[in-house]
Amino acid sequence: MLAIVAGTAMGLAQAPWSLTIVLFVALPVIFWLHNGAISKRRAALLGWLVGLGYFGLTLAWIVDPFLVDIGRYGWMAPFALFFMAAGLALFWAAAFWLAPRRRVFVLVVLWTLFEVLRSFVFTGFPWGLIAYAWVETPIIQIASVIGVHGLGFLTLAGMALLTRSRIVPFIGGVAVFALLFGFGSYRLSEPVLPRDDGFVVRIVQPNVEQRLKWLPEFQQTFFQRLISLSANDETPDVVIWPEAAIPFFPRERPDLLQEISVGANGAEVILGARRRDDAGHWYNQLVHLDHDGVLLENYDKHHLVPFGEYVPLADLLSSAGLSGLVGSSFTQGKGPKVLAQGDTPPFLPLICYEAIFPQHASVVGVRPDWIVQITNDAWFGQFSGPYQHLAQSRVRAIEQGLPLARSANTGVSAMIDPYGRIVES
Repeated sequence: MLAIVAGTAMGLAQAPWSLTIVLFVALPVIFWLHNGAISKRRAALLGWLVGLGYFGLTLAWIVDPFLVDIGRYGWMAPFALFFMAAGLALFWAAAFWLAPRRRVFVLVVLWTLFEVLRSFVFTGFPWGLIAYAWVETPIIQIASVIGVHGLGFLTLAGMALLTRSRIVPFIGGVAVFALLFGFGSYRLSEPVLPRDDGFVVRIVQPNVEQRLKWLPEFQQTFFQRLISLSANDETPDVVIWPEAAIPFFPRERPDLLQEISVGANGAEVILGARRRDDAGHWYNQLVHLDHDGVLLENYDKHHLVPFGEYVPLADLLSSAGLSGLVGSSFTQGKGPKVLAQGDTPPFLPLICYEAIFPQHASVVGVRPDWIVQITNDAWFGQFSGPYQHLAQSRVRAIEQGLPLARSANTGVSAMIDPYGRIVES
């Protein structure tokens, strides 16, 4: 019970609570429990229970997609949350099982390693990494140097030093957090240098309920809402609409693209749409329109959501006669790329879920001037999910040292500076 409580308390350090102080209580308790684990099996159970409490709280939003059509899928919600939390907790169980008791720094290394593995295994799910607990503090700025996993390691290592009974390790732990705080404070004291060719961005958030989004009788209403929110007496340089903003295929309706351009007062427009190729494959895409509404270029989402945008092992399920479980899926795009056509400065596009992966915010070759994330956070509900998603986007800006513009259908749309600070939202 204490392990579950300590794990749940750790979760309170994540958005929207951001009670970072709880780490200084929860982690020493967890280390103390591991020291007392009298067998490997007991240590593994301890790690699993800590993870169950942690992921059970931080992933509470996972029930929301099942509540969009509550009559059909609502009964699955509690099972989805339990099995998701229980599955991710296995990574922590493995770390605790491998670490010998009374070897706290071995546990720290293994815990960090399995957090990295969690970010890649089975396409990865690095949601709620320990380091995100520092997003509202200067300490998060060290992610610009060592990344989010490096900060996760220093968090665990610093806490382990603080739990030692001797004075020297304790002072070492204090020094770790003091240095991290000092580095972050110094970095935040540095001004953001203004661009010589500054440009104005208008971010549009239509707040369309997911249960209504694709109903034919509402599509014209939502389309006009987006256009009306794009218009203003002042013309920006670029207007950004969220993920899957339009219900039609862009290349098939140049007349509607022109209508979008007119509504944006001739500004360039970045928006989310869907694409279907000649082979019948569907793609979740971002498109970039010029001043006349002509499609300049597009980007197809390459990291799809398992069971949300595609079903893993779909071919195997179909061959086993379970094609009814597969349904239709999106097709994976070719990978990250910088979009650099038109007058808008070169930008790196991220679609929704892709922003939680540190590696997707970095591309080899041309460095972008800024990052654009479009998302539909209606799937994440209205409580913890959108704020955790936002926090992870802020860390991508810090890691890359680039401003990030975020347009969400619902949730939090924001302009984020290179230090991860929200300029407007």
